[in-house]
Amino acid sequence: MQTHIVPVGFDYDRLIAPLVRERLEVDRVVLFEGAVGSDANVEYSRHLAEKLESDFRNLLGAETERVRLDDVYDYDAAFALAFDRIQDELDAGGEVWVNIASMPRPVSFAFATAAHSVMVEREADRDRIHTYYTAPEKYLETELAEELRESVALLDAARDGDVDPSALDDHLASARALLDEFDDRGTTVGAKEIDGSHVVELPVASFQNVKPFEELVLFTVGEHGEFASVSELAETLAADLGEEYTDSFRSKVIYNVDRLGPGGKGYLEQEREGKSHRTRLSRIGELWVRAHAGERDSE
Repeated sequence: MQTHIVPVGFDYDRLIAPLVRERLEVDRVVLFEGAVGSDANVEYSRHLAEKLESDFRNLLGAETERVRLDDVYDYDAAFALAFDRIQDELDAGGEVWVNIASMPRPVSFAFATAAHSVMVEREADRDRIHTYYTAPEKYLETELAEELRESVALLDAARDGDVDPSALDDHLASARALLDEFDDRGTTVGAKEIDGSHVVELPVASFQNVKPFEELVLFTVGEHGEFASVSELAETLAADLGEEYTDSFRSKVIYNVDRLGPGGKGYLEQEREGKSHRTRLSRIGELWVRAHAGERDSE
């Protein structure tokens, strides 16, 4: 069961387009909606939620549910709501995808932090939780602002009795088209592809410090890219350190790789091949190595 948790703000495309374009499996969608700003804003957000509910059902065949957020600026309440819902979906045996592209920042941050917290507490389920973002191809706010400027100029000309009828017709058509696009798609248009995907998954970091020997392991894996086995990694580390490659040293490396792997801090990925485990940096491991490379160079 693939469940997508989607806070709804003023966007349409980037809440559904990436799932269609990436051909992701979508069995169930939980749409979170809340009051944002004026009555017009609330009504507009509700309109988009209704459209998304219909299209998730019709385009992706997904079961949909709409949940109300009483206060989109109440971080604590949003966190608790997201945390409980993610836990429930995992307990039901599902895989959870949390889209944080829309909604006011307190909700987006609360949902992302909730997903992160569940990952840390439920290490065995870490690979069943995904937090992701989708960038738009364009924002409509600037086009709406430009249209408004042209309207001001046109009204100024009309006040002075100097209006070209053809310019008036062109501007009227342009304004109507832009408003239709805004009504249909929200404040953003499209889903931008980044590094070959419309879904930018956000990695989860460990809440534990990296110890000195673990740092050495991460830098070594980062430098070589991948090792066919932990033994190969241990041999390389022994050579780099000028130490003898012994069973004791190999066991030390295996222990530290386990602590850094999927069941531990999550900085390494491992793929079983026969009796060996192909070892590479995870996404968060790549980020850690990149962030600390300067510290290592200065030593």
